Amino acid sequence: MKKLFLSLAILCPFINYAQFGAAYHQSQLSFVAVNYEFKERFRPELRLSTNVFDEDVSPELVFLYDILNKSDYEFYVGVGGRANVDEGFVVPVGLNIYPLPQKQFGFHFEVAPIINDVTILRGSWGIRYRFMKQK
Repeated sequence: MKKLFLSLAILCPFINYAQFGAAYHQSQLSFVAVNYEFKERFRPELRLSTNVFDEDVSPELVFLYDILNKSDYEFYVGVGGRANVDEGFVVPVGLNIYPLPQKQFGFHFEVAPIINDVTILRGSWGIRYRFMKQK
């Protein structure tokens, strides 16, 4: 419980400058993600594999940067790492599209090589939701 309160205390000053989001990536190596977007271009994202046994859950942490940040879409690149199954260095490149007027719900497409002894090229598509901050 102390860790939760400490985490909230650290994050509270940044709430006005950031927004949280969640996503699901569908592929042969599918995963769910939570992110914390700040400065409208930076998005650290924690990803966990899905559709696997407990011992095969693989965490992945990536830091994404929006090269193009338009009102209807974002083109991003990033770097990160993946642990456990198919571990390695990850370089995601993707596109988020927000077709609705409120820009909370969107779709995304991503290609990410996972580089280790053997390189795996993972392609994924899915949905993204941004929890908009209060004005």
